[in-house]
Amino acid sequence: MRTSQGEQTVSTTGRMALGVLAGSVLAWALSGSVQPTPTPSRTWARDSQESNWVKAEARYLRNIRQLTYDFERAGEAYFSPDMRYIVFQAEEKGENPFYQIYVMELASGRRWRVSPGVGRTTCAYFHPSVEKLIFASTHLDPEARKKQQEELARRAQEASQGKPRRYEWAFDPYFDIFECRLDGTGLRRLTDTPGYDAEGSYSPDGKQIVFCSARSGDLQLYIMDSDGRNVRQLTRAPGCYNGGPFFSPDGRRVIFRADRKKKDYLQIFVINADGTGEEQLTDTEGVNWGPYCHPHGRHIIYAAADHSHPTLRPNYDLWLMEVATRKKVRITYAPGADVLPVFSPDGKKLMWTSTRDGKLPGAQIFLADFHMPAESEFQP
Repeated sequence: MRTSQGEQTVSTTGRMALGVLAGSVLAWALSGSVQPTPTPSRTWARDSQESNWVKAEARYLRNIRQLTYDFERAGEAYFSPDMRYIVFQAEEKGENPFYQIYVMELASGRRWRVSPGVGRTTCAYFHPSVEKLIFASTHLDPEARKKQQEELARRAQEASQGKPRRYEWAFDPYFDIFECRLDGTGLRRLTDTPGYDAEGSYSPDGKQIVFCSARSGDLQLYIMDSDGRNVRQLTRAPGCYNGGPFFSPDGRRVIFRADRKKKDYLQIFVINADGTGEEQLTDTEGVNWGPYCHPHGRHIIYAAADHSHPTLRPNYDLWLMEVATRKKVRITYAPGADVLPVFSPDGKKLMWTSTRDGKLPGAQIFLADFHMPAESEFQP
């Protein structure tokens, strides 16, 4: 929907009703210099080792550790193809309350900001060469700093009134996709059309980018060459949101989320990269979103929650699906939200955004060794 300012928004009762993170989803005036991680990553759930949910997760996730600590919240992290780095969005205290984009070296914990530090940012992704990455940003919005101050004032007012922080994602019309080098230099604009352009990711060969755009009036998927040229429309379902796209490991298909059946109730779809052969993979009364392919291409992982109860807050967990049969296995059982899962390029690790036991002040990034379920464990 559109606000009186012409900005499209999604409320907490809708597409990404988590109250914990940006979805696809944190700015502040940092210098952009390398910052050490102050606390080393640690094994999670040390105080609840005997709990049922820890035991349930241990079948598939081992050596769970938290990667981010000193952010207000952090999430939507992706591995570099060589597995040396991750790129993610995070929110710190400061003059900008919105997400900015950071790169972290996994071996050392070193991290640095690569986005401009002004406005909103989201949805970063590494090029296969690891020499550059893309992300979406609103730093060219002439009112970006004003919006930062307005958001800070709103949050302060809510805090003074004892209100819990309300998650809301804005499809800001000033979002455009940019590329930069691994150190944040060489910033280059790739999209330049009126309306929202974001949620981009590279094809496996790095020659194409699939992304979400409002340029046609609806939020549809598009593919462009990696230099921003040769844009062509991929989805054409009217009056709905199509977003969060990723290429399959062979580059032939695109997996994404859309609310075709019921407004804000996302389901998972897959479509050929030429726009043919669209298939719906989930069809539930809840929300299914954030799909990502396993490197071998036969399975996808995603977050899902039951929204059928009118008042109870749903719990998001991760599910693994065998695409050919649509059979599924539940992977996480923690009482907090578990969302935005991604596999490492070798398929041996899983990284995701979580509040785990619900005690974290904001969502953070977690990493675990992943063990593929046996075929007999997948159920309709």
